[in-house]
Amino acid sequence: MSEPIRRGVIAALWTPTDAAGRLIETALADHLSFLRSAKVHGVLALGSTGEFVHLAEADRIHLLQKAVELGGGLPVLANVSDVSPAVACRIAKAAADAGCAGIAVLPPWYFPLSQDDQLEFFLRVADAADLPVCLYNFPERTGNRIALGTIAAFGARARLVAVKQSGAEWAYHQDLIALGREKDFSVFTGADTRFAEALALGCSGCISGLANVLPEALVEVFEASASGADSSVPMSLLQRAGTLCGSVDFPLDVAAAMRARGFEAGEPKQAISAETAVKCAQLTHDLRLLFQGAGLP
Repeated sequence: MSEPIRRGVIAALWTPTDAAGRLIETALADHLSFLRSAKVHGVLALGSTGEFVHLAEADRIHLLQKAVELGGGLPVLANVSDVSPAVACRIAKAAADAGCAGIAVLPPWYFPLSQDDQLEFFLRVADAADLPVCLYNFPERTGNRIALGTIAAFGARARLVAVKQSGAEWAYHQDLIALGREKDFSVFTGADTRFAEALALGCSGCISGLANVLPEALVEVFEASASGADSSVPMSLLQRAGTLCGSVDFPLDVAAAMRARGFEAGEPKQAISAETAVKCAQLTHDLRLLFQGAGLP
């Protein structure tokens, strides 16, 4: 098992699958090799960017096994989230068996959930994995926000090493950072187009969808923050890419970006219209021009 990931750039790994929903292992291997050469600090497998909700339990476990096997030592953080506690616990156990560095877990979604019940869910999943845990707050996706008190209570009873903050509530970063300093956990932002700003606040790194295609820029921003160097050029590239990606819904924008950078993205896991397919193709074209203009291979 790798050491827990406490800082740096973590790529929210894209999951390339074929028309039958099977993992394209050669595409995954190529992409992991690229991320490793770009010196990212780890990957999050089965995150929102990885479209885990479209994958069956067995396919999620297979992806975790392959990410560790093909990652060449790159630490793998496994998102084990599910609406079912039993499924989340089984995937958490499989993540440990596969050699993952830790697990990430969202609150269950669809039904409202009290903070006490969130805590119980997190503790059961943590116990099943016996790995370091990153709590994953993304209320726009789950409908259930993780409160500071729940995070503190979980940290008192389990191996909490990080919290990922995603979504529109930017100010929550500051509260999480303050609690993290008190309770000794890291805070990762999901706001990759505001990465320099997040680092200045005190975030330890990012868990980023754009890191699939612009890991060099994100690593440069991270290293500039540590050295005091200027990061305006890589941040401008990230923001321009983010603006272009706004023309297509997430996570189809990530698939378009993967193709723009020359990677095999696989087939859509969801039904898309002809109109959306045209928008995705246009986004791939626009991003390819942006990447070429920036001198990226």
